[in-house]
Amino acid sequence: MINFKNLFKQTITNSESIKEEDISKKVQVATCAIFLELANADNEFADVEKESIISILKNNFKLSDKDTNKLITETEKELKQSIDLWQFTNLINQNFSEDEKVKILEYAWKVIYADKKLDQYEDYLIHKIANLLRLKHEQLITTKLSVSASLPDKSGSPDRRPDGKVSENDKRN
Repeated sequence: MINFKNLFKQTITNSESIKEEDISKKVQVATCAIFLELANADNEFADVEKESIISILKNNFKLSDKDTNKLITETEKELKQSIDLWQFTNLINQNFSEDEKVKILEYAWKVIYADKKLDQYEDYLIHKIANLLRLKHEQLITTKLSVSASLPDKSGSPDRRPDGKVSENDKRN
């Protein structure tokens, strides 16, 4: 005899699992969208920026090379159809903790600094993204300074003077 109660529970569990997978995929696309927009903000999508994005996606989402490339392709399509970043940041806000959002911000700075320069458009966009992610300005600057301090060539960092110290102007921004 068929146990409808168990069958119903199993159907709900399966649909919840599918929904979780769908949300997880959407969050991956949203996160990738932020990185791609930042890399393209200065109209120069350098190979080193793409490599940085690929590395971040592979390591954090545990994706294969094929799945990472598929995610980037899918995200590029989503970005072409979007009118702003709110749809992506809203999804992240609904599914990520504050600490996870700060981690995304840290990775975003790594994407920006992959080409060893901070363009004014990248700077504007990351400020906007931090705001959309409901993060404090202090969190934005703390992650920026942390990432810039970890760069291999500190003297070449746009936020550092030749002596390696952070400029006063950057501390205020």
